[in-house]
Amino acid sequence: MTAAAKIRPVASPNPLARFWWVFRENPGAVVGLWVISAIVVAALLADAIAPHPPHEQYRDAFLTPPAFARGGTWRYPLGTDDIGRDILSRIVHGARLSLLVGGIVVSLSLAAGILLGLLAGFTRGIVEIAIMRSMDIMLALPALLLAIVIVAVLGPGLTNAMYAIAIVSLPHYVRLTRAAVIAERTKDYVIASRLAGAGVPRLAFVTVLPNCLAPLIVQATLGFSTAVLDVAALGFLGLGAQPPTPEWGTMLADARQFMQRAWWVVTFPGLAILITVLSFNLLGDGLRDALDPRMRR
Repeated sequence: MTAAAKIRPVASPNPLARFWWVFRENPGAVVGLWVISAIVVAALLADAIAPHPPHEQYRDAFLTPPAFARGGTWRYPLGTDDIGRDILSRIVHGARLSLLVGGIVVSLSLAAGILLGLLAGFTRGIVEIAIMRSMDIMLALPALLLAIVIVAVLGPGLTNAMYAIAIVSLPHYVRLTRAAVIAERTKDYVIASRLAGAGVPRLAFVTVLPNCLAPLIVQATLGFSTAVLDVAALGFLGLGAQPPTPEWGTMLADARQFMQRAWWVVTFPGLAILITVLSFNLLGDGLRDALDPRMRR
């Protein structure tokens, strides 16, 4: 057997294995993934994990401290609020609400942003100018202020808050999709598909869009954390979820008057928002490193 015959072709690594290998090189991203997984599990199993119903009031336990503080009890591990509701139970159920709202907001803004970005990238001309100038006007306004204006017009409530946040998040996806489309449409494989007779819808959704998904996935992950934070901000201002809904921003708003005499009422919902937003940001950084070939070592 010759030396050439002994040489075996080396199989290319599995793309999923290569992605995980690059992703796990970022310890912060791995920690963020595990924390988000724990939050998702807690949200799905909220009815089983929560020690009490989120709306149940225990009139013999007003402003009870956490179990590890003096005067606390393990019946209420994180204490109770001013009307005797268990804070841990409300935080766990609030995780379900925050993740649901974040998922809906990202889905709406991502879908609309991809459609408008593809339209702007393939049509060009007056259509592109109209779409992009509208996005520039929206970006010129503070996102939270614009969301407040939209909710004020539509009326306070969780559904209207989701629509408002989806609208203010739209420009990021539109601009990102348009830039990716413009970069891809001049490449050889797109030109070959066009010469083969592919129409604009097939070019947009079958040929070009799959190669534009990597930056959109990263932006969607970061947009998830922004959506959670904005929902909490609108709830804190009284424009999002309305009491007694166990939403983190609403819990903070109800606890403002007890910041000095009952620190746990404010601290634990704030920590829930902080940990969730930070975990999604760390996960987004890891996805950016793993999906962008230029970031790989």
